[in-house]
Amino acid sequence: MIRFIKNIFLLSMLVVAGCSDKPLNSPYGDTEDDKVFYSSFQERPKHLDPARSYSSNEYAFIAQIYEPLFQYHYLKKPYELIPLTASEMPKLYYLDNEFNKTDNKSKAHYTKYILKIKKGILYQNHPAFYKKNKKYAYHDLSENQLANINTLKDFRQENTRELTSDDYIYQIKRLADYKNHSPISGVMQDYIYGFNEYKKKISKIKYSSHKERINIIKKSDILGVEKIDRYTFSITLKKQYPQFIYWLAMPFFSPMPWEADSFYSQPGLQKKNITLNWFPIGTGPFKLTENNPNLKMVLEANKNFRGEVYPSRKDKIVNRKIIEHNNKKEVPFINKAIYSLEKEQIPRWNKFLQGYYDNSGIASDNYDQAISLNNSGDISLNKDLEDKGIHLTTATSASTYYIGFNMLDTVIGGSSERSKLLRQAISIAIDYDEYISIFANGRGIIAQSPIPPGIIGYQDGTNNYNKILYKIKNGAVVKRSIDDAKILLTKAGYNNGIDKKTGKPLILYFEATGAGADTYAFLNWLRKQFKKINIQLVTRVTDYNRFQEKMINGTGQIFQWGWNADYPDPENFLFLLHGKNGKVKFGGENASNYNSIKFDSLFKEMKNMENSPQREKIIKSMLDIIQNDSPWIWGFHPKSFSLSHKWVENTESNLMANNTLKYKKINNILRSEKINLWNKANFTLLYILLFAILIFIASVIMMIKKKDKEKIYD
Repeated sequence: MIRFIKNIFLLSMLVVAGCSDKPLNSPYGDTEDDKVFYSSFQERPKHLDPARSYSSNEYAFIAQIYEPLFQYHYLKKPYELIPLTASEMPKLYYLDNEFNKTDNKSKAHYTKYILKIKKGILYQNHPAFYKKNKKYAYHDLSENQLANINTLKDFRQENTRELTSDDYIYQIKRLADYKNHSPISGVMQDYIYGFNEYKKKISKIKYSSHKERINIIKKSDILGVEKIDRYTFSITLKKQYPQFIYWLAMPFFSPMPWEADSFYSQPGLQKKNITLNWFPIGTGPFKLTENNPNLKMVLEANKNFRGEVYPSRKDKIVNRKIIEHNNKKEVPFINKAIYSLEKEQIPRWNKFLQGYYDNSGIASDNYDQAISLNNSGDISLNKDLEDKGIHLTTATSASTYYIGFNMLDTVIGGSSERSKLLRQAISIAIDYDEYISIFANGRGIIAQSPIPPGIIGYQDGTNNYNKILYKIKNGAVVKRSIDDAKILLTKAGYNNGIDKKTGKPLILYFEATGAGADTYAFLNWLRKQFKKINIQLVTRVTDYNRFQEKMINGTGQIFQWGWNADYPDPENFLFLLHGKNGKVKFGGENASNYNSIKFDSLFKEMKNMENSPQREKIIKSMLDIIQNDSPWIWGFHPKSFSLSHKWVENTESNLMANNTLKYKKINNILRSEKINLWNKANFTLLYILLFAILIFIASVIMMIKKKDKEKIYD
């Protein structure tokens, strides 16, 4: 009996001893690369084609793959553009109405950008470039040839080629092609000479095959886009537009080889979802090697990448060989980035705390667990996270969130004094300080206008403030009171919320999306805000697609929306209220459908100006107009809070740059050490359980033996 128990015990010890030192709950197994960045995503990116992509969750991937001409300096504030694939900043020439150069900017009808790219830049290896007998082997595949092709990895052969100016020109043509549904096509037709004409021309052409379509695009020209040589091209604008260079730093203007377009345009590949929207092709530091949006997406280092050096605050040119701390720091520093799908916040947050994700945002549910306020109101990490070595990075986003009024609505919209006073009264009543506290965990600052901090024209709410919503009291800037709002409401003909014309209570309608607890909490709060001035608010909750339809058709009355800057210039925010960008009439981003002749006139003058005191003066006049008209309830500018573990280096805050993965550096020794410490297997309970089992088995055996003895004696 004793020998049996001993054997069971020894066996159990061997089982425990055989367990790996690795955490039992590790999602990565035993094959951890020392240069892998682990993160997560919540929603599948819809478009990976740079001509179609226009959202932050898409840019998180494609900006690491595609390379426009310019990029934002990673370390510099205010934001500064520097060359990426370009060999230098563009040369700019002013042209008169006969396209002759002129030094007189006031007489310039056109502006011409001369753009030069670096030599020797290669694309990632791709089957679209593979040739056999001097012909592209995979551009005209039959059904039989496609029978065993289910993903891009099934192509056995691949190749590369050098980046040329033709690739940038081809992409601009793709922006004009209606088949690609580029969201910036409408903007570019206002600026690039010949763009609109090309757009109309290409829309009328009927193709017999994808090959014919590609050939026509290759051979046709946009008048304002000209190839000068293999590495140089020009873009001519119809007017002066200093902000155009910012567009040249966006993924839209990344190069696209015609070979990729030809390859992916094959009907047989499109049926298998092997498309440019799914499998990008670029010259950047990474390439997408796994696209399984229901599980994970994997970026791996592009072996053909030319190399780039981590920037210095002193040097403007990133590509210059810089030596810091006696060490050449060539990017990318990591070999791979693995993004796992995490739809739910709790498991995502827990895996970050366990060390399995290298970075994390802070959801509202986790805010109190992560952030604390000291006696002076300063934000800091909670001690538990500090002790873990977690780092907090904060920055005010170049973004704005607002509640908009549909200016086409017969009650809340229009330019009448009555509707204007009504909008002003509501704007005063809405307490956005309270909103930020409740729904954003204090992560935001009150907006005085559409323009966020860090951008020319920003009003800080102290010396420069919105005089419709604020006033000076005892030497300080304070929000106007509810009594002030009620006075305006009475002047508008809605005393105590009753319409003087009809004798009926005023009822307004708010369009909302989502159906979660947070949505209904916000709607309850919003109804209470309107109730403060005795206005009844009816909320209409629907899905996002239906909401979009209401915005496009102009059938909504009041709504909530936001905007993230495409580039750091006031024009990129003020255009949201430009009449010619009206959502209903023009399909633009002016969701309020606001239209003011005075504002539009000043906008036309301001948008093409370089920053100067004169431009600031014009912007101030524009803000006075829209603040008085109140097409928006000026909401707040969000603060970005991001967390990263101690082992993640180079976590600088740069909210304009999208291509920052290449700068991330991982101290894998520290990561492995901390993960093993935080997730160390505890076998104490197992020991107790095994011991209890042994005791139980021993007791059962003893009872059986005892009964057997009793039978013998009987």
